[in-house]
Amino acid sequence: MRLTTKGRFAVTAMIDLALREGSGPVTLAAISQRQQISLSYLEQLFGKLRRHQLVESTRGPGGGYTLARKAEDITVADIIVSVDEPIDATHCGGKENCLGEGIRCMTHDLWTALNQRMVEFLDSITLKKLVDEQIAKGIQVEERSPVRRAISSAPVVKPIRVNAPNSVFALGKP
Repeated sequence: MRLTTKGRFAVTAMIDLALREGSGPVTLAAISQRQQISLSYLEQLFGKLRRHQLVESTRGPGGGYTLARKAEDITVADIIVSVDEPIDATHCGGKENCLGEGIRCMTHDLWTALNQRMVEFLDSITLKKLVDEQIAKGIQVEERSPVRRAISSAPVVKPIRVNAPNSVFALGKP
């Protein structure tokens, strides 16, 4: 089994989200900045996580993502499977046709057993456990910063209204 960046980033982003969920919805832009993950990539991942009911989205100012279930009810296997990450060490994808039509390789049972153990292991680790480990390591979770409004201290300057013609053809008209 080779865990790709898709699975790694999904688990990392979910830990980040779970660490901060007590402060309200978390924006993907904030996760992107903290974890150095592309925002567009996070949008793709969170679309899949939302479809699998692991996260919920809130729109509008102050919106973002929250966990759809308690962190202790979400496992690493749930996260990885939801982003379409295959957990399979067999060459044939579990179809038992490693060497052709219906022919299994000699190590098929070995890799199938490894698949089962990997799933059991990833299913035994909850998001809550990963969050608790980060807290035990002393990670500092900043309080949610206030929503910044686009209000300027400088007065708004209205454009000067000019009563001049807007084309060269209008110059000749009285």
